[in-house]
Amino acid sequence: MSAAVEERAGPRARGRGVLSWFAGLLLAVVSVVMGCRATDSDGVTPVPQLLAFLPWLLVPTGVALGCTLLARWWAGLVWGVLVLGLLAWFIEPYGKVDEPRTPPLASFRVLTANVEFGQGTDALAAVVRRENPDLVFITECDRECAERLPTDGYPHRVAEVAAGSEGSVILSRFPLRAAEGVPGTLRMPGAVADVRGTDVRLQLAHPMPPLPDQVGLWRRELGALRDFAAGHDTTPLILAGDFNASQDHAAFRGILDTGLRDAARLTGEARTPTWPARTAPTLGAQIDHVLLSEDFSARRTRFLDLAGSDHRAVLADITLHESRRG
Repeated sequence: MSAAVEERAGPRARGRGVLSWFAGLLLAVVSVVMGCRATDSDGVTPVPQLLAFLPWLLVPTGVALGCTLLARWWAGLVWGVLVLGLLAWFIEPYGKVDEPRTPPLASFRVLTANVEFGQGTDALAAVVRRENPDLVFITECDRECAERLPTDGYPHRVAEVAAGSEGSVILSRFPLRAAEGVPGTLRMPGAVADVRGTDVRLQLAHPMPPLPDQVGLWRRELGALRDFAAGHDTTPLILAGDFNASQDHAAFRGILDTGLRDAARLTGEARTPTWPARTAPTLGAQIDHVLLSEDFSARRTRFLDLAGSDHRAVLADITLHESRRG
């Protein structure tokens, strides 16, 4: 009898061992990512790429917890619960949500869109005609894209046109004057808009993506945007575009820590994905943003599909308030 019991227990023990090993592997991967998030670091590949999809780490964590229960691995269960708690904590939206307490000066609409090598230009033109934004920040706009952009209603533009993904354009209903942009591998032009008598600094953002062999470059270019925001004067500022980073990246949070607020965060849409468009909004990351200085409030943020592009456009209705800064 005892030999038969041992014979049945052997495969059962081996099965529990396999489940424990599998759960440990999943928890180890998630723990490394969460360790970087907790220590305000983006780490090295593949951590930056996984951080973009941080909420989805709930899936392997849940699978790991199920495996620990089946395997009766109680230490692993405690480990999994701790990881789950950290995930729940960091999934909460990041950034300030305080609103200006000064009188409003002007309300207008801002659109940012990545047209993916110009392939989404026609779709963008249709969105512009339908939604009538006052400012449009366009990334990955090549020469042909720049020639096909709407001109009716947009007499002012700043363009740094280049081939492929490098070109960028700002369209404006408001008068513009030139301003120095932020240097980068991809073009990031700047301008100053006259919004009904008030200067508003505009800066387009398009740092390099965190490709496995270019994480250092990605971090440096996000750092350049952070330095620009930190060193900016008291002029109201809109920093918008494809940041190739989400709120779960330390390099992007550094930009928010300068005092800028994300329009999506202000309107309760901090986790709505913008990329990849093919799986959004079910699965994706919010890497396209409209960031605002404390002179602005935001009333509504929407995310619009663009045929031909792998990004969704971000449309924000915002209000400029009287400045309370010197």
